[in-house]
Amino acid sequence: MRTFILLISLMLLPAMTWANSGEKKADESAGPVIEYLEMKPKFTVNLAEPKKYLMLNVQLLVEGADHLEVIKKHMPVLRHEMIMMLSGMKSADLQSMEQREALRLKTKQVITDLLSKIQNSDGFRDVFFSEFLIN
Repeated sequence: MRTFILLISLMLLPAMTWANSGEKKADESAGPVIEYLEMKPKFTVNLAEPKKYLMLNVQLLVEGADHLEVIKKHMPVLRHEMIMMLSGMKSADLQSMEQREALRLKTKQVITDLLSKIQNSDGFRDVFFSEFLIN
């Protein structure tokens, strides 16, 4: 009897999974699109000290498909501002977690200000460093 119940439940499992997946898709499409956009390629900039550089991978948190397209459109100017901000920094100013968090917040502010000046920064939510290397 146990074997029979187990076989029936295993046969019904794909049908139940299929039914639940339809409900999730309806719920997901109702909310705004939230996506991480990687600023490719990674940033590699020279620091103030000789033979020192910073390699940084930046992810932007964007809400809304239309805002995502605006940010993609203006990616060259965003990258330029980031490179200008990061170039020539001292490695001593990037060692502690507090200093790196301050750089992240400064980066967020620079991107927000630039997007506000160009068009609007409504969909831009946050910035994250997914790689951070000083050499």
